[in-house]
Formats: sequence, C-alpha cells, structure tokens
Amino acid sequence: MLIVKKFGGSSVANKDRIFNVAKRCIEDYRAGHDVVVVLSAMGDTTDELIALANTINPDAKKRELDMLLTTGEQVSVSLMAMAMQALDVPAVSLNAFQVMMHSTSRYGNARFKRVDTERIMHELDSRKIVIVTGFQGVNKYDDITTLGRGGSDTTAVALAAVLHADKCEIYTDVDGVFTADPRVVKTAKKLDAVTYDEMLELASLGAKVLHNRSVEMAKKYNVELVVRSSLNRSEGTVVKEGSNMEKLLVTGVAADKDTVRISVIGLEDKPGTAFAVFNTLAANNINVDIILQSVGREGTKDISFTVASEDLQHAIEVLNANKERLTIQDITWNEKVAKLSIVGAGMMSNPGVAAKMFESLYNSRVNINMISTSEIRITVLIPEEDIEKAMNAVHDGFGLGA
Repeated sequence: MLIVKKFGGSSVANKDRIFNVAKRCIEDYRAGHDVVVVLSAMGDTTDELIALANTINPDAKKRELDMLLTTGEQVSVSLMAMAMQALDVPAVSLNAFQVMMHSTSRYGNARFKRVDTERIMHELDSRKIVIVTGFQGVNKYDDITTLGRGGSDTTAVALAAVLHADKCEIYTDVDGVFTADPRVVKTAKKLDAVTYDEMLELASLGAKVLHNRSVEMAKKYNVELVVRSSLNRSEGTVVKEGSNMEKLLVTGVAADKDTVRISVIGLEDKPGTAFAVFNTLAANNINVDIILQSVGREGTKDISFTVASEDLQHAIEVLNANKERLTIQDITWNEKVAKLSIVGAGMMSNPGVAAKMFESLYNSRVNINMISTSEIRITVLIPEEDIEKAMNAVHDGFGLGA
C-alpha cells in the first residue's frame, strides 16, 4: 500500500513534534507500506519570513518572495529526514526541483501542470521514506514558485493522484472538519464525512482546514482524503464523493474576514458595462466573489462586489487606471466586512433554508449587506464586528451543535 501523509506547520513546529510525526510515519513504513510525506514550514516560519522581507523591501517582487518562502519547507523536510535516520529508518528529503513538480509561472499563486514520478518511485523502490516539500513548484524558467497559503495540501493531493496512492491523509492541529470553527463556536462538532463539493465550498469560504485547490484536485482525480489530527489518534473526517452519504440540511458554517467590498459608482447603464468591468479585473488576475448591481437610474448604475483583502490595492489601481474607459464616476470600498456562509448538499431539496439563516441573523440584530447563493451554499456579507455573534447564531439556528 502506498500512503501519502501531509503534515502542517503546527505538526512540525518543534523538535518533539518532528519526532512525533517521524514515529507516526515509521509505523506505516514498518507495517510494510510505501510512505510519502509532504511537509509545510515549521510553525510560524512563513509569517516570520514575510515579516523579514517587509523590513528589507515592502514592495518586493513576488519571484524573490517565492525564493525566500520556499526555504521554510526545505528546513522541515531535511530535519524530518534527519529525525527518521536517527530512528534507524532510511529517509530522503526532496524539494520541488528534485522531484520536478512542474507549475505555471505565476509567482505567489502557481498551479501544477504535471508532476514527475521517476525520482520518488526510485527512492520508494530503495525502501526509503520520501519526504517532499509542500507549497512549491518549478516553472518553465526553472524558477521556484509557491502555490499560495495552504498549498502543501495541494502538493499532497497531486502526489497522491500521480502515484495512484491508496491513501491520502492530511494531518493538522484539529481533529477533522467541524460544523464551524471550534475556536469561535464552542458547540461545533466534528463531521465523520463530507462531500468534495461541500468541502470545496467550505474551504473557499474561509474554513482553514484544507486548501480549496487541493479539494478541487481531489474531486477531479477521485483522491479520497482523510483529515485528522497529528496530536492524537482520532479517526478524523473523510472527504469523498457523496453519493452514498446521508445529506444533512446544512453541513457547516464558515466565515471569512479577509474580504473587502468595492463599489464602482455611476457606470453607464447599457449592455456590456458589467462585462467590461469584470473582464478588466479578470485580465489582471483579480478574483471577484459576491456581486450586486443596482437598478439603473438616470442613465447610470452602481455595481458592488467583493475581493480578497490582499487584492484590494491592486483592484483599486486597475479600476482607477481604466476609470474613463469603464465610465466609472467614483470608487469606494469597505474593509470592515466579513463573509458568513452555510454549506450543505441537502439544501438543494429543502425549501426555507435561506429564511432560517436570515431569521437567525435578524434575531441577533445582524444586518446583511449582500447575498450570494449556489445550489449548496448561501453567503452573506455582514459587518466584520458581528461575525462571531452571527456564526454562533446561525450554527444554533440550524441545530448543528454537539
């Protein structure tokens, strides 16, 4: 059996935790299995490296940031190999270049194009545990790239897919996927199973357990995931296709504070205006989420939409640079907002879900600014200061508590 195991930064934050992970991996190795381990940088290393870069150059090029940030994972994998060797188990650490994890050229948020397996298979055939850097790839210029925060999950799923792994286990500092963030909602309970589609929505909407692109890839290549804690032996949560699972009305509640509402005011009220605005943003790699367009009046209309907080400055620069062409009279933005979402495959066949959510928010005196829906999701934009109160209210409203 071939097992891919991914461990996050908190799981390898210090010497004791590194040896804890090493011993867990060695158990499977000694049981006769092939083991590939994917690691994130230790603890808060990535944040510390970003802070260090900002002291040197707050406007550093993303290429150089990728060169810097990928050193964190190299430290993790090399120390892990040393720990396993100290426990008398053969292990080898490999970075993205040594494996050849080919990626696109977009620094800071690259995507995998293909992954070579020859080096990993050679090392596995030599009965070594293979430890691979997460979060990174190599582009056509032979430059190192990063996959965005949380990208080590995507590395693990990509390796599980190309190696046809029997298991892909994602270890973190929580026991699995919960109905809400247990640090905010004390009554949140762990889910035994969740569908790819539900997990993709939760991951995209602020749940920090899995990188959304890793879930996307797992669904595409039918890689069954297990999310579990590296600090205990609990069973965790299985992420898989949902055909045989009982569909709960609402599976979970997610919140995302890293969002900004932008309003473009006074646009010409004519066909093609919205296309021009959002095509311009897309051409500059700015992802837009919730969109609200006002009813036209006196030949003009307003459009509001949300973007990730990190994209605010870039989005404003792009809109200002194209202000005349896009017929924008004014641009405003609000950073004091947050997205609250409910997700559940059972929502498709049950009316009244939105009304229940809005009732819970009304009872807590939380005002809704914008609304967006899909077949299995309802998202609202609310004041950031109300997000914790709103999460608890909606979670209780749907009876999700333990």
